[in-house]
Amino acid sequence: MEQLELKTHMRTSVGNGPARVLRREGKIPAVLYGPKTEPILLSVAVKDIEQILKKGTFGQILLNLVIQNGKAVTKPAMIKELQIHPVSGKFLHIDFYEIDMERKIRVKVPVVTTGKAIGVENGGLLQIVRRELEVLCLPTQIPNVIKVDVSELDVGDSVHAEEIQLAGDIEIALDINYTVVTVLSPKVELEVAEEEEEEVEAEAAEEEAGAERDTPEDSEEG
Repeated sequence: MEQLELKTHMRTSVGNGPARVLRREGKIPAVLYGPKTEPILLSVAVKDIEQILKKGTFGQILLNLVIQNGKAVTKPAMIKELQIHPVSGKFLHIDFYEIDMERKIRVKVPVVTTGKAIGVENGGLLQIVRRELEVLCLPTQIPNVIKVDVSELDVGDSVHAEEIQLAGDIEIALDINYTVVTVLSPKVELEVAEEEEEEVEAEAAEEEAGAERDTPEDSEEG
């Protein structure tokens, strides 16, 4: 996987006030940390991080983090957390995590199905149970997607995590052998739809009852 260069600057000021000043200047407060790294306070330009995020999912992007503080120091890192304002959608803070290029890391990778399942042609419904899988691999071997061939699946069949073969020295992080993809029967599909409809009707009835309780009674004037 390609390492993308991202320029950052060290900062010394902390707190809400300095953070707001940074954001007004088109920058985002950030921090870099890791198992062998003392936290380093940083700032990064909004336009630079926007360009990076256009090139992939932030949890998979491998960075060459250039830290400028008189002289430039480069560290391999990934975005650990990206805080976004729930209303404005603006970036609030970024956590960068320094990685060891020689050690495996845990990363979540999207699941993509290929082929058309036999069970779907027979009236079944293809259900992707896990849309992401956590894998263990070297930083340079992070796959963009995990492809699962479903063409041989009939109604009632499933693909489990242990059955998925990955190229190279990449392994799926497993605690249990969970289902990744399955084909539901038309009957199960109908039952699921009916249960969802019943839940919606029940929620609507509860909301209506609550609205009636919240309505004040008419007062009588003597």
